[in-house]
Amino acid sequence: MTARPVSNTIDMDMNRKQHQKPVTQVNMALFTDLYELTMLQAYYDEGMTDDAVFSLFVRRLPAHRNYLLACGLDSVLEYLENLHFTDEDIEYLESQEKFSQGFLDRLRAFRFTGDVHAVPEGTPVFANEPILEVKAPIPEAQIAETMIMNQVHLQTVLASKAARIVAAAEGRPVVDFGARRMHGTDAALKAARAFYIAGVDSTSNVLAGKIYGVPISGTMAHSYIQAHDDETAALRTFADVYPGTVLLVDTYDTLDGVRKVIDLVKNSNAEVSAVRLDSGNLAQLARETRKLLDESGLEDIKILVSGGLDETEIGAMVFDNDPVDGFGVGTHMGVSSDAPDLDIAYKLCEYAGTGRLKLSANKPILPGRKQVYRVAKDDHAVKDIIASADEEAEGRPLLVPVMRDGERLPEGMTDIESARAHAQQEIARLPEYLRGIAVADPPYTVEVSTTLARYQESISKEVANRR
Repeated sequence: MTARPVSNTIDMDMNRKQHQKPVTQVNMALFTDLYELTMLQAYYDEGMTDDAVFSLFVRRLPAHRNYLLACGLDSVLEYLENLHFTDEDIEYLESQEKFSQGFLDRLRAFRFTGDVHAVPEGTPVFANEPILEVKAPIPEAQIAETMIMNQVHLQTVLASKAARIVAAAEGRPVVDFGARRMHGTDAALKAARAFYIAGVDSTSNVLAGKIYGVPISGTMAHSYIQAHDDETAALRTFADVYPGTVLLVDTYDTLDGVRKVIDLVKNSNAEVSAVRLDSGNLAQLARETRKLLDESGLEDIKILVSGGLDETEIGAMVFDNDPVDGFGVGTHMGVSSDAPDLDIAYKLCEYAGTGRLKLSANKPILPGRKQVYRVAKDDHAVKDIIASADEEAEGRPLLVPVMRDGERLPEGMTDIESARAHAQQEIARLPEYLRGIAVADPPYTVEVSTTLARYQESISKEVANRR
């Protein structure tokens, strides 16, 4: 058998590692659908480089959402700031034999030079309202579609679900336990950030804590108990190593585990802040656990629950005054199991100073740059008005400039704590019937201004006449 030359082995290993890289600031330009690139080449060939406006919005809310919590803007701005094609990118595109050399040469110097207006992260939004709008030469605005939709969709889906979980908990702490069952590492990281903005208190995801500054939290797994021959010895050792810890008590028999914790605390110097229940009838077990702890004089030990929770189950426990002090929530929040996707769209609404739209059924587009005004009474929102960007309307404008000429503005540099505070403030400004988890009836009112409606009608007639 002939051995491979060392140099060839190294080259193959390097190529394999290159191909296995996740999406990063270096290679993100190719995180795009092929048709974005084929359209770019056609735009350049036709000399179509005038400014365009693309609007990102959700056509309709999922059945169990009274509002959406906008999230993902920071990822979008980071992408636009760093958007460029590397030599490796150009070489790959050249190998596909779909693009001219002149077009590839343009891509070598490609940068985003446009403007972005957006609602701040943590802003409640409704159907057809722009979450953000991009104004840039049409090739620049076009190619950003895939990444912008990907990031805002994911993070808005998850922030919106987390807001419901937090609302159901009514002030009790919520911990994100979902990383292991989320759809990939990027999703799990961005989710932890979105959850925190929406009001979740901490995450078990250590890397998210390092990258985003989200508080990290965790207890122990059943495997730790299982690995020991004696459950009491396992609980004692863990409490000795981590004074004030939370002990998991349901590996074998939940109430027997609680009694072992009671004996441990009363007969040693062990410091235990809480017990965690992770299986069975959590509400009933919480009541029985509380009774055992209180009868033993351990009223200060809290009860945390986890295991397949969603906002409905959490809301029921809170409504019934079950003695639960906090919730660990994983899969159902991590994948937004009841509403995992949004009818999100990124649509051209202006080119070369003229409004653009589609005439497709059930897919309306509001032409031109827009603004959303939130009308309030007694500091609580009563309706929104979608208007043209250059008209004045009643209420408070929601979209703000966050990027100009490809550079992030101060309004686009909001840190995670500020986004979290903004979300809490803006959710509190919603009418009470929207903030709960019950379906709002009637739904929140969103109007289109008379000026914008007339403009839409005018452009629709022009488009119909050109057909």
